[in-house]
Amino acid sequence: MSSIRKTFADLAERGEKGLITFLTAGDPDLKTTLKLIETVANSGADIIEVGIPFSDPLADGSIIQAASNRALASGTTISGIFEVVGEARRNISVPIALMTYYNPVFQYGLEDFCCDARDSGVNGIIVPDLPYEENRSLRDYAEEYGLDFIPMVAPTSKPERVAAICSSGSGFVYCVSVTGVTGMREHINTDLNALSSLIRQHTSLPLAIGFGISGPEAAAFVAPFCDAVIVGSALVSLIADHKYEEVEKLTSAIKRVLKA
Repeated sequence: MSSIRKTFADLAERGEKGLITFLTAGDPDLKTTLKLIETVANSGADIIEVGIPFSDPLADGSIIQAASNRALASGTTISGIFEVVGEARRNISVPIALMTYYNPVFQYGLEDFCCDARDSGVNGIIVPDLPYEENRSLRDYAEEYGLDFIPMVAPTSKPERVAAICSSGSGFVYCVSVTGVTGMREHINTDLNALSSLIRQHTSLPLAIGFGISGPEAAAFVAPFCDAVIVGSALVSLIADHKYEEVEKLTSAIKRVLKA
């Protein structure tokens, strides 16, 4: 059992829902990212997504796009991100998944990327712009190096495509709660009950819901339909304003409602 799956098994045993937090690596710099990884881990995050900055992040809204731009301007590299994960591993055991677009992985080299990710202490990878039909090579290398290849399902996905996507994944299923890009939303209008039920018909993997979850109230709303909630833009927005203490407070507040 992978560390990500074990985390979900432990959560289920305790009767609580998981919290997955997203941070853009290198925003504002890698030294701060290291501190933030440790901060969210110690504040209740069960899994941490570390985003690799990219110049054309099509799935991301303005908040994470701006974070990627700041990270790239500060000179962030994939090698540097691996070093930060390795340093974080000295102090935390929380699983870490890299969120990345395919181009940076391709340029780095698929096998080298998976090998170096594993060696640094990464536990899984998420590649939102890599279609199911084209993911076999990267998926095979991820499996070879012990990384969960985490699939994403959109609310517009048809049942046959959901089945295919889920069959190619491991770790958990990332369920996109809304059509469009990442970002905080006042309301999530997707029928999450129908969406989660559809996904669970085709996989036994845990289900995590992300996109649009801005705080404890939104997390509590989506929690009944999933095994974990994913929070990104709300934290990245605080980081943009250097409100690092608020990152700790928000993480703790969301985790509290997921334990209830």
